[in-house]
Amino acid sequence: MGLFEKLYDEHEKVQVRFIGFTTEETRYDFGIVYTNMFFGKPLIVCMQTGRSALLDPADLDNIEYLQTAFHINETKQAADLVEFFKSELPIIPFQPQYD
Repeated sequence: MGLFEKLYDEHEKVQVRFIGFTTEETRYDFGIVYTNMFFGKPLIVCMQTGRSALLDPADLDNIEYLQTAFHINETKQAADLVEFFKSELPIIPFQPQYD
């Protein structure tokens, strides 16, 4: 047996959206990767910090998760992001990862 045991190796053409916007206090630049992996949740990447998270609309109910994922100290900034993502993330049904 080799040093590594491959768990998965998927190739997929995905849609990626890059979006920059500002709030009263902050500028944001995100990449949103729409994929069938990760239970259908989009991968959100902060282009400024490189931090990323898998998010769907249900995750936005937990503002602390968003603060932790993107290292946001200010609750107002996190609330602004929640508002933005609520209007931008698609509502998708749960997709089983391992069939």
